[in-house]
Order: sequence, then structure tokens, then C-alpha cells
Amino acid sequence: MKHWILAGAAAAALALVAPAQAQQPIVIKFSHVVAQDTPKGKGALKFQELAEKYTNGRVKVEVYPNSTLYKDKEELEALQLGAVQMLAPSNSKFGPIGVKEFEVFDLPFILPDKVALRRVTDGPLGKRLLKLLEPKGMVGLAYWDNGFKLMSANKPLREPEDFKGLKFRIQSSKVLETQMRALGSIPQIMAFSEVYQALQTGVVDGQENTPSNMYTQKMHEVQKYTTLSDHGYIGYVVVVNKKFWDGLPGDVRTSLERAMAEATTYSNEISQKENDEALEDMKKSGKTQFIELTADQKARWKKALMPVYGDMASRVGKNVIEDFEKATKATGTN
Repeated sequence: MKHWILAGAAAAALALVAPAQAQQPIVIKFSHVVAQDTPKGKGALKFQELAEKYTNGRVKVEVYPNSTLYKDKEELEALQLGAVQMLAPSNSKFGPIGVKEFEVFDLPFILPDKVALRRVTDGPLGKRLLKLLEPKGMVGLAYWDNGFKLMSANKPLREPEDFKGLKFRIQSSKVLETQMRALGSIPQIMAFSEVYQALQTGVVDGQENTPSNMYTQKMHEVQKYTTLSDHGYIGYVVVVNKKFWDGLPGDVRTSLERAMAEATTYSNEISQKENDEALEDMKKSGKTQFIELTADQKARWKKALMPVYGDMASRVGKNVIEDFEKATKATGTN
């Protein structure tokens, strides 16, 4: 704290001597935990480009990929303290800081397709969820997609009983823990970077992920079977430190909102394209056998997983679950 005060005093003195220094660009440090060539990484770079363009250089965006500033678990604390200004954590990450409503995105089959997803993220429900972040010192700006998940293992997964006794890697999420236990498997929380080796060595038997994540990490090379389940969704929320955001000049904030809106469209289009391409490339490789569920098989998966909704209602909010289901029914795809 003493160093900050001294630095602030020095800066004030310098401004008196050289007022031109006050025109230095506003710096936004945008930190994230994935590589630059992923959809989220590309989205961050697109925001950097557009933010600097639309503010005529009044804002400088510094992008820090691959956890170069902060590790996965340290990100949100760094943002709340103002050490970084912008992040794009997964929905699951907000539960541990007390905004458990975002874990509703982890519920199995809560979002059957992209139309249902957009009704949530682009509608009043999505805006209401973002508002819940403000008491935690952050402003939610946008929803970025990773995509819909597949299940993989070294045995075919066609029926709920096929999961029994298997060790499954999951992200840190109470909802996902409950999901895997409902299927009779043993959830193992593990960092994304460790999954390939864990699958290769048999530390875990299976995992759930999007096609692009599976392909870029070569998980399909160490999993004999992949089920086209689309049972769950992985997404991110772009957040900014609230004190920083509220302190920006109005016209700068408007320009940044425009840049974020365009970067969001770009990132989500890239995500869809890369998932489609990754799925095709994995099929062509012949290294994992793809299983397509029949309507009856998928119905049995849904039935087996339905208790997860009741178990998690008190955690994520019964009203939030009901609002998601209403949005889904409105699509006519339920």
C-alpha cells in the first residue's frame, strides 16, 4: 500500500511538471488462461484491435494469454482488486465467489441448442444474471461461447449404466460433480492442462468437453469412443472491474461497448466454426469411434440426469432454473 501511495504522489508531481503526460492512453489489462489461437484468445485480440480503433488510441488494451499474469484460481481476485481490468472466466468460476446462479449453465441438457442459448444470453435473463456480478466489484459485458460438450471414454457410452464406476475428469463445479455421480461415475476435478496425460495413463477413464478442446489437446487420440451427446455447454463471461469501468469517460465506455459487441459476434462465430472443423478432423483421423445416440437413448440420459435439477435447485436458484426452462420452451425445441 505504501508503494502505491508513493507512486501516486510521484505521478501527481510529474503531472504538474509535464501536463502532457495526463494524455497517456487508458490501459486495459485483459488476462485469460488459454492460448491466443483459441476462440477466446482470438476474441480478446479482436477486442484489442477494435477498442484501440474506436477510441482513436485513447485506450490501449494489453492481452495476457496462457495465465501469464495470474493462474486460473487467482484471476477473479486479481480483477476484484483492480490488478487487471478485464477477464473472460468460464461460467463455473463465479460459484466459488458467491454468484452460484451462473452454475445453471452447467446443468445437463438445460440448453438443447444454440437458439435456446441465444434466447438466454441475449435476452433479459442473461442481462439479469450479469447484474448479479456488480456487488462483487465487476461488470459483466458479454457472453462468449466455447460450445456444446461431448462425452468420451475407453468404452462405449450409449446408456446411463455405461458410466458406472468410471473416473471422469470435470471442471471444478458442484453441478458437474452431481451430474457425474447421477450417472454412477466418479468425478475427478483436474486442470485442463493435465487431462491428456491423465487419459493416456489411465488416471481417469473419460472426460467431457467441446470438440475444439478435445482436438487441440489431442484427447481423441487417447479415447477409444466419443459420444455425440451435446449434453452440456461451456461458455465464458467477459467481465471488467466495476470501479475502473464506472470511472471511464462516457464516450470511451460507449466505444468500448461497441468494440465488445463486435468482438463477441466474432468470437462466437469462430467458436462454432472451430468446433465444426474439429469434429470433422477427429472423424477423419479414425482414432476415436463416434457414437450417435438414438432418440430413446438420449431420453434415458435425460431421465437419469433429471435428479441433478432438484439437487442443485437450492444452490443455483429454483427460479433461475425455471426461467431457463421457459426460455428453452419458447424456442419450440424442448
